[in-house]
Amino acid sequence: MILKALLPEVVSNHFLISVFCCLVGTYLVLRLLNHRGVRQKLRCGGIQRLHSLDLMQKTVSQFKKQHPELDTGHIVSLTLSQLVDQLKKGSLAAESVLVAYIEKALEVNKELNCLTDFLSECEAQLQEVKKQKEKGLLYGVPITLKDNVGYKGHDSHCGLVQFLGIADQEDSVIVQVLKKHGAVPFVKTNIPQSMINFDCSNSIFGQTLNPHNHKKTCGGSSGGEAALIAGGGAVLGVGTDVLGSIRMPCSFCGICGLKPSGNRLSSLGFSTPVSGMKSAVMMPGPMARDVDSLALFMKAVLCDDMFQLDPTVPPVPFRDEIYNSSKPLTIGFYDTDGYFLPSPGMRRAIQETKALLEEAGHKLVPFSPPRIEYALNELCIRGFFADGGSTLVDKFNADIVDPNLKQQMLLYKIPTIVKKIITFFMRPVFPRIANHVNAHCGVGSVKQLWKHNAAIKEYRCEYINEWKKLNLDALLCPMLGPAFNIGCPGKLFAGFCFTMLFNILNFPAGVLPVNIVTPEDEEELKNYKGYYNDLWDKDVIKGMEDGVGLPLAVQCVALPWQEEQCLRLMKEVENVTRGKLNK
Repeated sequence: MILKALLPEVVSNHFLISVFCCLVGTYLVLRLLNHRGVRQKLRCGGIQRLHSLDLMQKTVSQFKKQHPELDTGHIVSLTLSQLVDQLKKGSLAAESVLVAYIEKALEVNKELNCLTDFLSECEAQLQEVKKQKEKGLLYGVPITLKDNVGYKGHDSHCGLVQFLGIADQEDSVIVQVLKKHGAVPFVKTNIPQSMINFDCSNSIFGQTLNPHNHKKTCGGSSGGEAALIAGGGAVLGVGTDVLGSIRMPCSFCGICGLKPSGNRLSSLGFSTPVSGMKSAVMMPGPMARDVDSLALFMKAVLCDDMFQLDPTVPPVPFRDEIYNSSKPLTIGFYDTDGYFLPSPGMRRAIQETKALLEEAGHKLVPFSPPRIEYALNELCIRGFFADGGSTLVDKFNADIVDPNLKQQMLLYKIPTIVKKIITFFMRPVFPRIANHVNAHCGVGSVKQLWKHNAAIKEYRCEYINEWKKLNLDALLCPMLGPAFNIGCPGKLFAGFCFTMLFNILNFPAGVLPVNIVTPEDEEELKNYKGYYNDLWDKDVIKGMEDGVGLPLAVQCVALPWQEEQCLRLMKEVENVTRGKLNK
């Protein structure tokens, strides 16, 4: 009788165990199949790039066979303004210029691994450009695109496997406008996986190197662009910036870049792994070797064509009178924000640039950013990861996490309650890092998101009020540098603190090189303690060591919708530092 009574329970338990084993087995099989699918996609991505590079080489070889006299070295040495002038005059053939840059891009890619795709339609598009009745501002200029910039018939994969093989159905608005002005996009460039990192590596195309030192990263997320331009393989490129993704690689590679105010340019047709996030606005922007090139780009795209293609963009053309003004400026400055102590070289670069601007007749006024830690953690990080990072984590379900991103992904994957517990125990020992971890918990609810948005607006008003009290025209401030050693950026996401503030504020901000790291800077770095002498401060030393000779940049900022004023300050900085500081 007892056996008969227990039999159903035994059968029931056995059944449950069998079901559980079947579920586990099914899960493991699916994981294995998914892993195989990822590997297959990775192979296809690699093969496609090899095909693109081979096609580039054939294009160069065929043209040079027909034109053995082609002097590609002279062409790629020209500034953008010189190149445009000679193209419009006809002293340079547009086909020769395109081939010269294809050849140089191939050469740079062999050294730095910065290309992801060849836009083979460029040759046919160039013939269409030559048929245009009016020669646009960028007539015949070969340009390059960050990989997430939409281009018809090509992937914009964000460094993620799941987006491989999904071709864009049409050009992004920016690309359409650039083409109308005669520009010829010819390659796409590498990015970090998911673009949420200031290194430049992904599981599809690997690591992009810094042209000045191959042990250093080129920065990210517009890293491939910066490396290619700095290496001489491009004269003008299009990047995107949501936390510093244009400015960081420009600083690391020693070129110029501009992040415009949110919505000053159209971002229609650009890919992002976290769409819908409004706390920090992703913006496309130009990257080039000099400031005049950035200004020419802005002048070209701020036109009726863009305003018609994307009516959400305010129809405000580029104001030459502001950019070309010679009126002395009142410039706010600071060499540290009190939260993240700049490296010795960074502080020296700011101070020397300040002195040179004063010599040139400008007025420099000390400026203190209000409530900086609150702004960075509670507004920037908490807003960017308002959902606790879940949207971003979902994008990795069908991917292999790049080694340089693993530490970041570990933080994003930790449940919110665990993050709060970690924060509680960490705060007495590492308060700065604890507050940073806590900010990754997100906002928690729609109600809290509304409060968060209101807090951003209040802080922006507070910052502008401090700005107006000093009657500033623009702001000069630090830019992270020199370039980090490969693998270090993923351990120090807070390095974005120098740039992401201006994404939250929605101010235009640009960077340009002004100096290089000296042996004295390197020696001082050994004694760097930062403000907290915590793990982050120790990571700064590990990241920046062995940087002698690397570029040092400064950041120039203006109020919203004042890109021309931002570029004006950048041009002034370029003028006073050229030939006076070590370059």
